[in-house]
Amino acid sequence: MNTKKGFTVLELILCIVFVGVFVVLFFLQKVNVDAMNRDEQRKVAINAIYYALEEGYYEEHKSYPETIDNESALPWIDPQLFTDPYGTALWQEDSDYTYEATNCDNGECKSYTLRAEMEKEDAYVKNSRH
Repeated sequence: MNTKKGFTVLELILCIVFVGVFVVLFFLQKVNVDAMNRDEQRKVAINAIYYALEEGYYEEHKSYPETIDNESALPWIDPQLFTDPYGTALWQEDSDYTYEATNCDNGECKSYTLRAEMEKEDAYVKNSRH
């Protein structure tokens, strides 16, 4: 009886195809998970800014700022929260975050809208409470 040890070419090709499919699926899923994590970071930042405006700024000034152009506008929150996952700050062009004040008079505004552009879902929007 003549037996040879080893794999056939067909078996090797099938193994390579299966490994290739699993690698592609892994990286596709990794890209989705990373995007969902960045979306969660955006939500956390918008919520922190929202509560800083409502519980801190509004309580002290009885109005909202016309613009948020640096960290000193809301000094009691972590400055990193003003920066989107790609490193662009709220007051810079092309940021994922926007602050739109409305009903303004002499730098004091009665309302605002905070918005974060998301990757995997619709924009995350918070409107002023008062």
